[in-house]
Amino acid sequence: MGLLDGKVALITGGARGMGASHVRLFAEEGARVVFGDVLDEEGKELAAEVDATYVHHDVTSVEEWHRAVDTAVSAHGRLDVLVNNAGILIHRRILDMTPEQFQRVLDVNLKGTWLGVKSVVEPMRAAGRGSIVNISSIEGFIAASGMSAYAASKFGVRGVTKAAARELAEFKIRVNSIHPGAIATRMALDPDIAKQVDAEAFVRSMVMKRFAKPVEVSHVAVFLASDRSSYCTGSEFVVDGGLLTGAGY
Repeated sequence: MGLLDGKVALITGGARGMGASHVRLFAEEGARVVFGDVLDEEGKELAAEVDATYVHHDVTSVEEWHRAVDTAVSAHGRLDVLVNNAGILIHRRILDMTPEQFQRVLDVNLKGTWLGVKSVVEPMRAAGRGSIVNISSIEGFIAASGMSAYAASKFGVRGVTKAAARELAEFKIRVNSIHPGAIATRMALDPDIAKQVDAEAFVRSMVMKRFAKPVEVSHVAVFLASDRSSYCTGSEFVVDGGLLTGAGY
């Protein structure tokens, strides 16, 4: 028996990285998975690998949210779980960042999450309950140089999560956020960031002196999607190896 047997899950940004890890583990735990991305070739390959349904999905588009949700409901008759995973990072200091770049990060990371919450309420009400898992970041608690847009978006995801938890509890829809720290994904290891960050010093400052595997976040997402987290809503789950415990001295 899997933790997600009988559940239908929609996962955004699922073609690679942490999203792909979520897709694989949700399928292993028994969920019927529909996932979206704008990376069509990688998405289709993953869908064939794990027997999931892939849909092209730009999370900033209302119409594409409707299509993704309709795909899940049409294929499986219901929708129980949403994982708002899609996100981008543009590493620029404020003086070097254009307003368009700042807005792009907010559109994908924050507006995309808000649209996701809004888009799944009705099918989850029809199912009688639901779980929404919003992927924020430790940058939703602290901020680093060059991360003003990303931090603003991830702080915002915390607010959306808490407001949605209060609004949707009457429909038995739970809403929680996950805050990953240093995860070994393409985004975290982007060369543009690596040029400006001393990775060895960063690791030395950690309590657990390593980057996490994406699946270590996926296990928390599965827990929040499952009935084992039935009394958790509006909560923040930090997966950072102790990074936020202190200043490192």
